[in-house]
Formats: sequence, structure tokens, C-alpha cells
Amino acid sequence: MAKIITVAHQKGGVGKSTMALNLALCFQDQLSVALVDSDLQGSIYHIKDDFPDLAILSSDQISDISNLDYDLVIVDTPPYLSNKLTALFQFSDFVLVPTKAGFFDVMAIRSTLALVKFSQAKNTQLKAGIVLNMIKPRSAITKDVTELLQSLGTPLLKTMVHDRVSITRSSMTNGILKSTDVKAKEEITSLAEEIVNQISA
Repeated sequence: MAKIITVAHQKGGVGKSTMALNLALCFQDQLSVALVDSDLQGSIYHIKDDFPDLAILSSDQISDISNLDYDLVIVDTPPYLSNKLTALFQFSDFVLVPTKAGFFDVMAIRSTLALVKFSQAKNTQLKAGIVLNMIKPRSAITKDVTELLQSLGTPLLKTMVHDRVSITRSSMTNGILKSTDVKAKEEITSLAEEIVNQISA
């Protein structure tokens, strides 16, 4: 049975799709991976021809997600809270919640985390983690933001992903692993390893 990682946050503009794509490409070296675009706009699904070696599936296949014949399924979700998220979380092994470091971005996480916790009550194996994403270079993460994230009851992952042109453009350049940006590759690889450790713990 496939392990399922769902990338979710009700707020748009936090880099969910780019992160989901690069994680799928990162895991692809060792596992059979499918990336499911559950957003009806299909932003990832529309570029599937640019990634012929990666199985990118449409939202139509979300209902059969637990039966997909892959080692790992990564689900990119739309930038709003839909009534499908709770059901999707209950099928998942891990929910990854990316956020920027702004105060309002952090406050917007609460609704998503409430759904995660509701699902964890029904699926006791479900794990989750918050990852700071699109962090501006040379900007210090304020202590207040970090403490607020740590107080929300969902683990804050150690890996931080910075706001890099190479990552922003990675959907057009065959993914971050094929770029020359060593630091960007290290961040995505570190995030993938940390997720695996969380699932395995």
C-alpha cells in the first residue's frame, strides 16, 4: 500500500505546488512515486508533459488514492479549505503544512491544523509537520513567529526552505535537483529526509 503525503494550507501563495513537485522528484530516485494534483485548476497536471518520468495524476483519481499502485503518493491540494481535505487527511500518512514566516501567514495555519487534528482523532497513525517555506535570504525568523508555530501542537520541522529563484523556476527547469543551486537542493533533500524520519518514527 502506498504511503501518502498531503501538502496542504488554506492560504494561497505559500509554495505548496512547487514543494510537492520537488519532493516527488526527490523521492523518485528510490521509490515509485505519483504526484496527484487535486486542485481543479490543475496547475501541476498541465505541465505533466514536461516531466515524462514522473506520474502526474489529475484530481479525478483522488477518490481512488489509497489503491494507487505506487510506493509513495504526494498530493498537492488547492489554496482553500475544501470539504475533501478531511477525508484526504484520513487516508494520509503525513500532512505537510508549508507556511511563510509572516505573522498573518502563521495565523492562517490554524484552520488547516484544526482539520489535521480532527483527522488524527480518527486516523491515529496520521502525522503532520509545519515547514517554513519561501524564507527571505538573510532575514531572521523572529522568535515570536517561531514560538507561535511551536505552540500550535503540530511539530515545526527543522528544515527551512528559502525563497530562491531556482526553486521558484524549478517547475520550468525540470526540478530543483537538476539545477546548479547546491543550497536549494540541500534544503529539499533535507526536507524529504526529515519527512521520512517523521513517518518512520
